Amino acid sequence: MTTAVTSVDHRSSRRWVEGAIALIEADSRRSADTHLLRFPLGDWASWVDENGCGQGVALYLKDESTHPTGSLKHRLARSLFLYALCNGWITESTPVIEASSGSTAVSEAYFAKLIGVPFVAVMTESTSSEKIRLIERQGGRCHFVHRAAEVYDEARRLADEMGGHFIDQFTMAERATDWRGNNNIAESIFDQLGSEQYPVPTWVVVGAGTGGTSATIGRYVRYRGHPTWVCVVDPENSVFFDAYRTGDGDITGPADMSSRIEGIGRPRVEPSFVSQVIDRMIAVPDAESIAATRYVSDVLDRRVGGSTGTNMVGVFTLISEMVAARTPGSVVTLLCDDGARYANTYFDDAWISQAGLDLTSAGERIERFFRTGAY
Repeated sequence: MTTAVTSVDHRSSRRWVEGAIALIEADSRRSADTHLLRFPLGDWASWVDENGCGQGVALYLKDESTHPTGSLKHRLARSLFLYALCNGWITESTPVIEASSGSTAVSEAYFAKLIGVPFVAVMTESTSSEKIRLIERQGGRCHFVHRAAEVYDEARRLADEMGGHFIDQFTMAERATDWRGNNNIAESIFDQLGSEQYPVPTWVVVGAGTGGTSATIGRYVRYRGHPTWVCVVDPENSVFFDAYRTGDGDITGPADMSSRIEGIGRPRVEPSFVSQVIDRMIAVPDAESIAATRYVSDVLDRRVGGSTGTNMVGVFTLISEMVAARTPGSVVTLLCDDGARYANTYFDDAWISQAGLDLTSAGERIERFFRTGAY
């Protein structure tokens, strides 16, 4: 007795995926790379060593605000979509669901629209109207829950109900990015520093939201054998610093108390946070983050976001130590997003007062740093 041969053919789905990947790759080529800006420091940042050679400390900002969706999260969203497409998790018309109300959701909505699939961002009812507008402007839909702790489970439930894919930035961030190169942010930084006095940075300073950026940079410098240290800064209402200090990856904070510094800080240790590739962490009070945000915005004559301010407080700390020890080198950090998104928060004195923050002391410390190099 002969049994008929049967088969299932998904080649049409493969062709759609290939087309979607081509659209994302074309978008990447159009937007090219982001700029590496030299940030001005005082005369104290330069000196002559005992051999009469000029040395000093140089500071650079990787300007991620120039991405099409205006933030560092554009890189993450691109990687997450490519990872999901290549794994077969997103096919034609697959709804994509995310647990986010911030810049990641804005960028993911952009890529969903680019390849023609629905996008839903799960967020709390207290999310600002400005964030909702940015997501909806990119073609996304916002789905609301009562409490911040509910967003993960609701995103999974919604994905099951809609037959969609929960893209899950907090789990997939560190594995979706090719940390060995392929024009990731680490490789880009080192390429752009190639003609500078100190082409291999002494420090790279980043914040952690998912932990994907610090994992990428930390792995890359080890893989390439660079003598570069990775420092992660952490704002208030985040457990990353305490988890790093104690080695307790199960530590959690109040579920309904979120970081004031958008894009970084979490109430739990996210799966993408790889502490083993981090060389140092610095806990940064919110008042210092916001004071630095305002000061750096004035220096650059353009507004930057709060996470950039947190990064800069870490930079001030490290450069102060390098200058005191007469250790020459370069320091790199990220200009994470455009401060225009925060006109009603970090740049609003009424919001600062309502948050119970006093920026006076922090502002004085920052001004002293730029005068003297001591922080």
